[in-house]
Amino acid sequence: MKRRLLSIVMTLGLMFGASAQTHFSSRVDLGARGGVTFSTVMFKPSITGKLGMGYTGGVTFRYTEENHFGIIAEVNLVQRGWAEKFEDLPYSYQRVLNYVEVPVMSHIYFGSRGKFFFNAGPEVAYYLGDHIKSNFDYNDVSGLEGFNDKNRRIEQLTMKVSQKLDFGIVAGLGGEFSINRRNSLALEARVYYGIGNVMPSGRQDTFTLSNQLSFGVTAGYWFRIK
Repeated sequence: MKRRLLSIVMTLGLMFGASAQTHFSSRVDLGARGGVTFSTVMFKPSITGKLGMGYTGGVTFRYTEENHFGIIAEVNLVQRGWAEKFEDLPYSYQRVLNYVEVPVMSHIYFGSRGKFFFNAGPEVAYYLGDHIKSNFDYNDVSGLEGFNDKNRRIEQLTMKVSQKLDFGIVAGLGGEFSINRRNSLALEARVYYGIGNVMPSGRQDTFTLSNQLSFGVTAGYWFRIK
């Protein structure tokens, strides 16, 4: 009986040790990602806007300490902003806002060789500058045919960005497929919701709110270094 109990204890100990070793084995990956974004600025009072398309890309770092959980940090260049909606009028206007963003996200995944994952966390972004794509003179719309500026808000067309730093929350869903032990590819759909205002938002300013909403689809590559 004693031998049997000792054998069971030793077996359980070995199983627990192996499980603990697997459970706590860390992994470090470096990678890169790139794709497209579709974004808008949610003004209040509202404007006749729509989603504008941009691009994003950057480098990524991932640390995994436990099964199904890790941490991801990124440094990306991203284009956000908004586009104006003109219905049937032959006008177009898009303001592209360029940022360098740093999200830090929890990484929750399921599966081994092929896995699904969910990322979520805070993000801070720094405004680098902007440019405007337009087929009309947005500094003077008084002479434009069919452009009724009395019924259309136009202050945002020429308004300068006042906040260099933008804070928000980011979340994404995707899948990752391992090519071999060190290399893998990933696809992700991501949404970003900005907390801060882009434009001036004081009592005497036109807009009380001007926070950003962005959607993105990216492809990524991971290389395991540990």
